[in-house]
Amino acid sequence: MPGFLFLGLALYRSRDVAIMPRRFFLDRAVNPFRWTFRAQCLFAFAVCAALLAFAVYMQLKVGLVPCPLCIFQRIAFTATGVVFLVAGLHAPRGAIGQRIYSALALIAAGVGVGIAGRHVWLQHLPPDQVPSCGPGLDYMRELMPLTSVIRKVLTGSGECARVDWTLFGLSMAEWGLVWFLLLALWAAWLTFRRRRSM
Repeated sequence: MPGFLFLGLALYRSRDVAIMPRRFFLDRAVNPFRWTFRAQCLFAFAVCAALLAFAVYMQLKVGLVPCPLCIFQRIAFTATGVVFLVAGLHAPRGAIGQRIYSALALIAAGVGVGIAGRHVWLQHLPPDQVPSCGPGLDYMRELMPLTSVIRKVLTGSGECARVDWTLFGLSMAEWGLVWFLLLALWAAWLTFRRRRSM
C-alpha cells in the first residue's frame, strides 16, 4: 500500500510540473502588471487610440460637435498615446529609459486630467454662472496668439458646459476625466516600477 501511495504522489507531482508552464503563461497573459514594459506601453497606446476613434465616431456618425475643451482633450489623448507608442516601440532595457518615457506619459495624462477636470467643473456650474458661448476654435486661432487661445479655451464657454451625451450617468467630459486618471495612474506605476523590455 505505501508503494501505491508513493507512486500516486509521484504521478500527481509530475502532473503539476507538466501544467506549471501553462499556468505561468496564462497568469502572465491575463495580468497586465506582469507584462513586459513594451506590452504595457503598447496596451496603453491601444487604449488611447480606441478612445480617440470613439470620439471621432461620435462626431462623424452621431453628430456630436466637439467643443474647444473636447478638442484639447483629444490633443492630450493623442500626446499620451504617442508617448506610449514610442516607449513601446523603443522599449529601453534600462530602468532610467523606462522611467523617462513613463514620466513623459504621466505629464501628458496629467495635462489631460487638468483639462477634463476643468470641463467637468464647467458642466456642473449653476446655469446662471455658465459663461456665454464664445467664438469657435478655428476662428480664435486665426485672430489670436496661441497663448491667448489656450487661455480663452481653458476659461471655458457656454458650449463647453452643455451635456449632449451620457453613458451610465456620466458625460463625455466625465468619462474623459476617468480615462485620463486611469492612464495617469498607469504611467505613474510604470514610472516607479522597473520592468523588462522584451
